[in-house]
Amino acid sequence: MKVTTNIIAVIALLFLSSCAELQQVVNQLPQETISNADIAAGLRQALDKGISKQVTKLTVQDGFFKNNLVRIGLPDELQKVDKALRDIGLGKLADEGLKTLNRAAENAVKEATPIFVDAVKEITFTDAKNILLGNDNAATGYLQDKTSAALYDKFNPVIQQSFAKVGTDKIWENIITKYNTIPFVKKVNPDLTDYVTQKALAGVFTMISVEEKEIRTKISSRSTTLLKKVFALQD
Repeated sequence: MKVTTNIIAVIALLFLSSCAELQQVVNQLPQETISNADIAAGLRQALDKGISKQVTKLTVQDGFFKNNLVRIGLPDELQKVDKALRDIGLGKLADEGLKTLNRAAENAVKEATPIFVDAVKEITFTDAKNILLGNDNAATGYLQDKTSAALYDKFNPVIQQSFAKVGTDKIWENIITKYNTIPFVKKVNPDLTDYVTQKALAGVFTMISVEEKEIRTKISSRSTTLLKKVFALQD
């Protein structure tokens, strides 16, 4: 029995010695580190992927109108216009007015997609790691906070051009004219360019955030080595 105990003790010592040596070898291996620059590059790549995969869905016909996440409804002051037109039998015109707002946004996003690509390239992540470890749309939110004002200035004239291209301006001029001729109504003259610009920008950021969440929650959505490397940190 004593001999057996001694053998077990020797085996245990050899095992522990082997483990210690193995750990020493592991400790001497080069450890992969991810810099803040790597993380920032990964976040930019995720946002780029959101533009290429999700934002492009907005540029096709009904990309806004049939997408419940981003569909543009009427501003508050035009809700009464819509109701009044329907009450006097002009429901078809009201429908066309709503649809054409979405058409203008679809066309504008198609024209302005390079603006968003450039914005992602130029953005500087001052605290990339905290953004990476943030919520499911932290990078999109950061992009929105840092670029919305500049993007609005660039995007607003594109919306105006889209109004003319798809006929939104003429349709709404007709709608407002007809509404303002209804007895006893308070006349309206809404700034639809500003309204649609705000809504279209919000729609773009919404779709980018959809892809960011996919990348954060589904390993299969990390389509590049960098995305796999960076987002593994937040798993």
